[in-house]
Amino acid sequence: MPDLLTIQGLRAGYGEAVVLPNMSLSLPEGQVLALLGRNGTGKTTLINSIVGVTRRFSGTVALSGRDITMLRPDQRARAGIGWVPQERNIFRSLTVEENMTAVAQPGPWTVDKIYAMFPRLKERRSNFGNQLSGGEQQMLAIGRALTLNPKVLLLDEPTEGLAPIIVEELLRAIGSITRAGGICSIIVEQHAQKILSLADRVVILERGAIVHDAESRALKADPAALERHLGVAGAAAH
Repeated sequence: MPDLLTIQGLRAGYGEAVVLPNMSLSLPEGQVLALLGRNGTGKTTLINSIVGVTRRFSGTVALSGRDITMLRPDQRARAGIGWVPQERNIFRSLTVEENMTAVAQPGPWTVDKIYAMFPRLKERRSNFGNQLSGGEQQMLAIGRALTLNPKVLLLDEPTEGLAPIIVEELLRAIGSITRAGGICSIIVEQHAQKILSLADRVVILERGAIVHDAESRALKADPAALERHLGVAGAAAH
């Protein structure tokens, strides 16, 4: 199966600062990738570079074999890059429904399908973005990204600050979204134990470089690797 996302030799950062010196990574359809690492290791920079909001010095980003390196962020979104940033960036003065219909593109992910996945959003469809709880805002941010009908779904710290029951609901949804076909996901997460059971594959970054790339179950079975790269005790990963 051809890769949906292919990054080759990407050197990127902000201003004159290089955060990712030479990043290469590819993801096939149906894969959930957990992107782990301590603070400041380049996780968000990698997500932002796929979205197109960093400075690129060299290297390429391709989507389904199409080079999107020179596209603006809005063009990348239309091409199939769905982004849920840490700040969520929902339209606070629009209703739940308006948030989603404002960016929707034709495809299998319709507003009705989002409501079926997140019934709470359907109940709040007429509420404004600023009237939602943190968990509801996160559901809306994911739903809005899906109505673009993306090939790649990028989620930066999607569980941060949310109650455990909401976290479980969101992670279940992300897993079923990705495995429904035609899409792959990258999830940035600080806490390995939240994400290892969902992810198929784990990539750990240090200083903007990949230091570990393996199946999630292999990392769960290797507490020493978690301790070495993340300072996480093995027991916390189960």
